[in-house]
Amino acid sequence: MNRSSQVERKTKETQISISLDLDGRGETKITIIPAFFAHMLEALACHGLFDLSLQAEGDLQVDQHHLMEDTGLVLGEAFSKALGERKGIYRSGFYLFPMEDALSAAAVDLSGRPYHKYKASFKRRFVGEMDTDCLEDFIYGLSVGLRGTVNVTMYQGRSDHHKMESVFKALGKSLRMACTRDSRLGDRFPSTKEVMDNGGDY
Repeated sequence: MNRSSQVERKTKETQISISLDLDGRGETKITIIPAFFAHMLEALACHGLFDLSLQAEGDLQVDQHHLMEDTGLVLGEAFSKALGERKGIYRSGFYLFPMEDALSAAAVDLSGRPYHKYKASFKRRFVGEMDTDCLEDFIYGLSVGLRGTVNVTMYQGRSDHHKMESVFKALGKSLRMACTRDSRLGDRFPSTKEVMDNGGDY
């Protein structure tokens, strides 16, 4: 079964193109500014073992909000498209990732219902050139495109770099778990309703 997808989004604010393979090796080809955001997306794909090709441009002369939210949206759509009917997967995943002084948790549920919960704080507004204020925008966009719950909690950390990295690595690990096929489930839906949401029933 081929679990890969290609998704594009072009608006006056952003132009984004993504290719995703859920059953990859964590190989990436990412072109996006700010560079630190590219580094974080590479970490997510590496720890999720997703092959990810991503090209994105946005109205950075305004700020980073549109680019980061839309990148999350398109990435989520790529996951959703690659998952298809979502039969035979674990559906939920969670991970607590320590990054030296930092500790963050991520939990996802590929239920079909978009929802996000975010709790994190940084000492500085920017890590490298990435606006930490827009991290929640990315998480929100991801949950909408993914049609799933994305819950991120940052517990501690001294270094803003490490704190950001712990979030993306935890997110990659939890997505990997949720997308993994469950041999015991076979070709059934991971739901007591015996159906996965297409935007209506949960």
